[in-house]
Amino acid sequence: EVQLVESGGGLVQAGGSLRLSCVASGFTFDDYAIGWFRQAPGKEREGVFCIGNSDGSTYYADFVKGRFTISSDNAKNTVYLQMNSLKPEDTAVYYCAADRVRSPRAPRLCEYERTKIRSWGQGTQVTVSS
Repeated sequence: EVQLVESGGGLVQAGGSLRLSCVASGFTFDDYAIGWFRQAPGKEREGVFCIGNSDGSTYYADFVKGRFTISSDNAKNTVYLQMNSLKPEDTAVYYCAADRVRSPRAPRLCEYERTKIRSWGQGTQVTVSS
């Protein structure tokens, strides 16, 4: 059974930083794409940053360019989202998700097959104050 557990959310002032962690179990990173999504009140869930370890693919939304980075520690089965220069519009619940998708894995997970993802974490709240 795939399990994803997020942590690291919180309240931060605009311009600040947070690092989210997602500990994964029940699958092998190389067989899946994994990434971060977010959902603000009244808005659809959207892809933020995804990676596909086995094919080396990455995908990120335009709104995070230059501010967020994704990394993984395969030995710890953990994926991180480092968020810098946070803005109030980044306020949302952030979710970790993973699924077995075809190559190119990261774009498929984050964008093209986003609505078909079968495994989600419980989410962690990120609030950015102005």
